[in-house]
Amino acid sequence: MPRVTPIRPETLPPDLAETWHRYATAYGPFEAQLEVFAHVPAALRHLMPMLMELRAAGTLPRRALELAIVVVSKLNACDYCIAHHEPFLAVEGIPPEAVAGLPGNADHPAFTARDRAVIAFAIAAWEDSHRVPERLFRSLREHFTDAQIVELTLRITLTGFFNRFSAALGIDAAADAHA
Repeated sequence: MPRVTPIRPETLPPDLAETWHRYATAYGPFEAQLEVFAHVPAALRHLMPMLMELRAAGTLPRRALELAIVVVSKLNACDYCIAHHEPFLAVEGIPPEAVAGLPGNADHPAFTARDRAVIAFAIAAWEDSHRVPERLFRSLREHFTDAQIVELTLRITLTGFFNRFSAALGIDAAADAHA
């Protein structure tokens, strides 16, 4: 149960209710998070549509995106985000035993060179963003365009935001079990 009163879409103005429903339908079962974000209309108006637009653009491969999200969520021990994003890794062909070893076991044979670059960059960008080694950027450039590297960095840092937001406000993964 979140630490603030959840707001259901039926109580929102029509434009916000529409955004809420579009995000819940198009992005995934994140209703518990939406119920808390609804307290800040600007978050629903801008943050959620931005995430939907990024997903629709498909600039960053889904496997890389979800891998970065799970790595950062594990670093932050965000059960909510881990529970919601680990299943996407299975869809992307990463076996559960490989995911279970993250973030430390990037040597699992299921991980490609691109996956290992994403894992290393996610750890470095989140844990010590002031000291990301240039060798990591060289590795990323072997697999990604500049636009993809920028989006990957954006998504890594947004994941940390969502992790801390969910943890601080007590948003529980079990609340979305029905979604």
